[in-house]
Amino acid sequence: MNNIIGRDELLTLIPHRNRMCLLSRVNRYNLQECSIEAEYDITDDCMFYDFENSGVPAWVGFEFIAQSISAFIGIKDKINCVPIKEGFILGVSHMQIDLPFFGKNSIITINSRELENLDPIYIFDGRISVDGKKVLAGKVTVMEVSSEQKKGIAN
Repeated sequence: MNNIIGRDELLTLIPHRNRMCLLSRVNRYNLQECSIEAEYDITDDCMFYDFENSGVPAWVGFEFIAQSISAFIGIKDKINCVPIKEGFILGVSHMQIDLPFFGKNSIITINSRELENLDPIYIFDGRISVDGKKVLAGKVTVMEVSSEQKKGIAN
């Protein structure tokens, strides 16, 4: 299974909703290579949109990568008939950012690849491109939690 996943189906795979959902679609994924490619259409409706600078600050890139990771894990969970879980960002490292903002009406392409799986902790290498040019790269570490674990964290 390697079809394009549109926003409606995407919302069944990730916990993010409304303006916090920072993915427009998944273009492809590969379960054997543990990789995913997603896109986000930059508009002024994005919750991080900066009207003064007509774009989304590039430092938000770590959240775009994290949400692509969430989509990848959600795809795996759906295939394995496992309930979708929430995740938390544990760390961001080696982040290299080559532009200040993702401009309005641009389409960013997010590529993420799993480097290590220490279930329930995952380390992914992420990259964001605009018009085929890499503009951001780094590693994001996330932890997946079940509903029961989340209740314990909140208390």
